Amino acid sequence: MTLALAEKAVHPRFDHPDLHSLIAPRDPLWTPRELNELTSAVATDFRTRLVDVVRFASPQRWWTRLALTDEIELWLLSWLPGQGTAPHDHGGAAGAFTVLLGDLTETYRYPAGPIRQHRRPLGASIGFGQGRAHIVENRGPAKAASVHAYSPPLVPTHEYANLSDVPDTPSWLTR
Repeated sequence: MTLALAEKAVHPRFDHPDLHSLIAPRDPLWTPRELNELTSAVATDFRTRLVDVVRFASPQRWWTRLALTDEIELWLLSWLPGQGTAPHDHGGAAGAFTVLLGDLTETYRYPAGPIRQHRRPLGASIGFGQGRAHIVENRGPAKAASVHAYSPPLVPTHEYANLSDVPDTPSWLTR
């Protein structure tokens, strides 16, 4: 699914020439490395503004979209201790995230691959390709926040009961 936008949609607190420059169009989609560089740059360059905007909520996590273009979507998410996602993929989109506050644990799997787990400390950034399914959790005692990006944008995610249920051939490949 692609989005036909007449122009970029940018969160009012982040409508800044530097962000517009960072999210300038790419042809055709962003790579995991480019998404990784984007989330890292946004977390670094806009840190004060992001910390001012982030909110923490319970029982449901809080999030806000920072930007949306034809090629990417950019999000700010918060995580109270104990909060996390269900196992999910990004429906064929590549993605990345950078830890802005605290630390997160990511448990992930690519189709037909092993289940792996990594702690993502403050400042850590990871880009990932299509097909990766994961669980992201705040297992620490402190609040956490992260900046996420996906390309293409607005691709529906798929949830799983657990990561071992991720099919060897993802449904987005058989469309």
